[in-house]
Amino acid sequence: MQQQQQQQYSSFSLADCDAVGFDLDHTLCRYQLPQSARLIYDSFAQYLVTEKGYDEDLLTLAPDSLDFCCKGLVLDIEEGNFLKLAEDGTVLRASHGTKSMTSEELLETFGTREWKHFNTISGMVSRSDVSDTTSQTLCYYLYDNYFDLPGALLCARVVDSLDQHDDQKKYDFWKDMVAAIQHNYKISAFKGKMVSYHD
Repeated sequence: MQQQQQQQYSSFSLADCDAVGFDLDHTLCRYQLPQSARLIYDSFAQYLVTEKGYDEDLLTLAPDSLDFCCKGLVLDIEEGNFLKLAEDGTVLRASHGTKSMTSEELLETFGTREWKHFNTISGMVSRSDVSDTTSQTLCYYLYDNYFDLPGALLCARVVDSLDQHDDQKKYDFWKDMVAAIQHNYKISAFKGKMVSYHD
């Protein structure tokens, strides 16, 4: 039986298929990361501006802005800070919104440069529950995949905008970001071509 399965797998060819289906992570295709990142950013930003009333400046993006995005960024939702952590939880670098923190600001903000929630996420594969927008325990989000990573830049720009217009100390935009993610990745949106990157 096992030999028959191995023989079957070794002779598999896409040319023999009538149709190929893809799930949302495009398992069988090569990523065009710059293009897909821009589409994802634009679709999230469009939703925040048109549906939630955020500043239209979010729709304008400088060509190198997406360089802000890298896997492993952690968003401290309440503080508006983005962190890159060492494996022991040490804050290697951070920004408030898109503004990089200096060494002095890192020490002022994090003391010994240890992130307060590291023990909560250490060893975990998942992150704070993205779908739970009402919980008081939702305080961080780990950007670990290409499908929401452009949202890191958008959230950073939202923090910049709120700081400029409202001078906030704590932030309450996360529920709107979750709504943008859910809007763009819900199955019915794909069927009805409701998300903006289907055009």
